[in-house]
Parts: sequence; C-alpha cells; structure tokens
Amino acid sequence: MTTEQLYNELNYVNHSREKRLYYANLVISQPELISELLDILFMIDDKISCRAAWVFEFMCGEKLEAIIPHLSRFTESIHKVHLDSAVRPVAKVCEHLIKAYYSKHDHIIKTALRHEHLEKIIEACFDWMINDEKIAPKAYAMNALFLLGKDHDWIHPELAMILERDYHMQSSGFKARARHILKKIKA
Repeated sequence: MTTEQLYNELNYVNHSREKRLYYANLVISQPELISELLDILFMIDDKISCRAAWVFEFMCGEKLEAIIPHLSRFTESIHKVHLDSAVRPVAKVCEHLIKAYYSKHDHIIKTALRHEHLEKIIEACFDWMINDEKIAPKAYAMNALFLLGKDHDWIHPELAMILERDYHMQSSGFKARARHILKKIKA
C-alpha cells in the first residue's frame, strides 16, 4: 500500500474505537505501513493527519514495540504537530513510551529509548504544559514528566511550578490531575 492509498483509507477512520482498532491492526500486520502512517501524521496542516495520529496511537496501544524503528523520526517531529485532534494522540503515545520506559517489568522500550529521544519527549511535554492545549495532552504530559523527573532532578520543581501557576485557570479535570501529581512530587 502506498502513502496515497493509506491516505485515502484514512478517510474511513472516525472516532469509533472499532475503526481506529481496525486500521491500527492493519498497520501492525503490515509494519512497512508505519513509515507511510508517519508521513501522513506529520502532514501537520492536513486534517487527515489527525486520523493518522488516532491510528498511530491505537497501534502503539496494541503493540508499542512497533514504534522502535521509527523512534527518532517520531520524537524529532512531535513538536511540529499542532492540530488539537492530533496533539492528543501524539501526547498519549509519549505517555505510553515513558510508562513502558519506567515500568517495573522488562520492556524492550527501556533499551530502545535513547537520551536524545527522552530529551525531545521532555521538550514536547513541557510545551504542551505551557501552551494553550486541551486538558488531555496536558494530563498525558504531566504523567510523563512526573516519571521522567525520577532521573532528571530539575523536572519535578519545574513541573510543580507550572501546575501551581496554572491551577486556578484550568478545568476541574486539570485540577484533579495536578493535585494528584503535586502530592506525588511532594511525597
């Protein structure tokens, strides 16, 4: 399947779990499509890029290790994604990666994620925290940053400062997550 054919197929993806999962499994069964999916995801001004992001998120949720050959490309480009419907799944993939990296269980992501990948994820997560994003990307970012703060001493103080600063201006969902993270930081 070419990038153009995959692009056309993504027209059939909608918000339903069934459609996202169908196309995620299609990509998992044909790993050569991951590169094409990323090509479309990083067409950042195209509305179809959001659908590619939805499929990519589901693919990573089903088989996270499929991203490994594409980690550098993914982490180098995540900061460019700006459409709300694409930012949320990209932030979720970052959270998946960081959760796997800090998992108590052995996970291949622990050896695949390199320092430069982590730096790009940290940068993107802080951008989502300070920019005018919806609650979901901020929630995924604060979870990822909390975990990353275990190895990077400077992250927890910066994250706590942002959470405390923005607390009163944010939604109840943000406040609940922020309280939870702040409690963990102070423990």
